[in-house]
Amino acid sequence: MTVLLHPCLVTSLLVAHADGGGQSPRLTARGAATRARILQAAADLMYAKGVAATTMDDVRVASGTSKSQLYQHFSDKDAVVREVISLQASRVLERQRRRLERLSSLRGLELWRDAIVQRNALRNGAYGCELGSLANELADRDEESRVALAAHFRTWKALLAAGLARMRETGELGPDADPGWLATGIMAAVQGGYLLAQAERDVRPMEIALDMALDRVRGHASGSTADADQM
Repeated sequence: MTVLLHPCLVTSLLVAHADGGGQSPRLTARGAATRARILQAAADLMYAKGVAATTMDDVRVASGTSKSQLYQHFSDKDAVVREVISLQASRVLERQRRRLERLSSLRGLELWRDAIVQRNALRNGAYGCELGSLANELADRDEESRVALAAHFRTWKALLAAGLARMRETGELGPDADPGWLATGIMAAVQGGYLLAQAERDVRPMEIALDMALDRVRGHASGSTADADQM
């Protein structure tokens, strides 16, 4: 099963990238569409097959481009990988922002947990996290990719920590709750859950890991919130 990226999303991200910093020439609409098609094909292949198993020829065939078109936009496979990391991070973090930027309650955290589990259940845990699968392959092989992926994970964790901080400010969590510490534990449960669900082809391990992490958060709930949850 591959995950298709909407061409309009990919194209808009690529045009923005080409405009930034003055390092890349501005692409025509046709050039941006071709580049988007190549990147979408590469992202789908690397997610389903893995980075190592995906060749430039695979990308060329899947994107329906010629060899000259492919290398006009990407000098080599490393360049493709860098862009795939950026695109997958944009997609994952946008999805996380939609929920976590509004997070301010334990119920909201539970709904966020449900959304992650339900999305993973659609493919029975196959393929894992879009960012986590890249990190598993690249972190020990490519320092530039490792640094980029670590930064994206820190952004994700910061979204969680900000939501937990709001919960502390509103009294949902007690003053002893450490948002950064709790966010790190939740992130570990998410990524560990993805990995175990992928191996088992069953999301139950992810559910258990996230429930244990959320139980830790509930342990810091203020007295009134904890009493309400038990009613």
